[in-house]
Amino acid sequence: MELRNHTFIKHFVLIGFSQNFQTCILLFILFFVLSILTILGNGFLIVTVLLTPKLHTPMYYFLCNLSFLDLCCSLTTVPNSLFDLFSKNRRISLIGCLTQMNILLFLAVTECVLLAVMAYDRYIAICSPLHYTTIMSWRLCGSITVIMWPGCLIVSTVPTMVRPLIFCRENTLNHFVCEILALLEVACGDLSFYKITTVAISFFTLISPLIFIVVTYICIIISIMKIRSVNGKSKAFSTCASHLTVVLIFFVTIMTMYMGKTKSFSSYLKYISLIYAVFTPVLNPVIYSLRNNDVKEGFRKILTTCSIANTVS
Repeated sequence: MELRNHTFIKHFVLIGFSQNFQTCILLFILFFVLSILTILGNGFLIVTVLLTPKLHTPMYYFLCNLSFLDLCCSLTTVPNSLFDLFSKNRRISLIGCLTQMNILLFLAVTECVLLAVMAYDRYIAICSPLHYTTIMSWRLCGSITVIMWPGCLIVSTVPTMVRPLIFCRENTLNHFVCEILALLEVACGDLSFYKITTVAISFFTLISPLIFIVVTYICIIISIMKIRSVNGKSKAFSTCASHLTVVLIFFVTIMTMYMGKTKSFSSYLKYISLIYAVFTPVLNPVIYSLRNNDVKEGFRKILTTCSIANTVS
């Protein structure tokens, strides 16, 4: 009955970071450079893995999935943010806002699950190396992919489809993207369903994968400590270092957002989102490529082949 007296919102205004023209120019340059680096870095990883037969393994297959997720995350958030920096009204339609929200939720949920899968891959490679090709078969990788992508899409989008959010009061979001927590702050009606759903989804897609990763790495560390040679220990640790770095950056950021007291730092929400939406996608390929000799070697071979082809032509 209460909602009948309100006019329903058809668009939102994103406050972003600043209205100062000089600050907007600096932010535009920063976001533009980071988006280009994200596209080049993740594109380089995907192309290198595809064109290097040596890298046709489950580990690099899932790494390509991660790079694809990072590309999608950057393309979902950065282009609209770049446009808004020089826009006076910074408006986004209700449909566009909800679409962006669902895509970001889907990508975040998928990355949580994918990082857990990558931890399992490292566990098998280090703890059961002789059975690695048998356990981590391409059939299993295909099954994980088929279950993971549609499953995460269903988990992240069904709740808001079953009970769509209603907006009837405030249409200004103190954010640079349509984040679910920012939208819940301005939504009307009883929000208990969404709060319970957010906690439940956070547990199954955030806490559970993190616990799985922690347990997996405890087993990995125990297994590595049993290796007698220093060389063997160093090599085993180096294969996990990149993944652990990405896990720490991603999970600390997401948990700070979704498991913290959102009311007490809602004004800082957009800055936390900035880490995983803009900075993490550009960091992931750097972390994996700089610490990975196989990737660097594969990229050098591609450059050599391209230079020879250009010289011949």
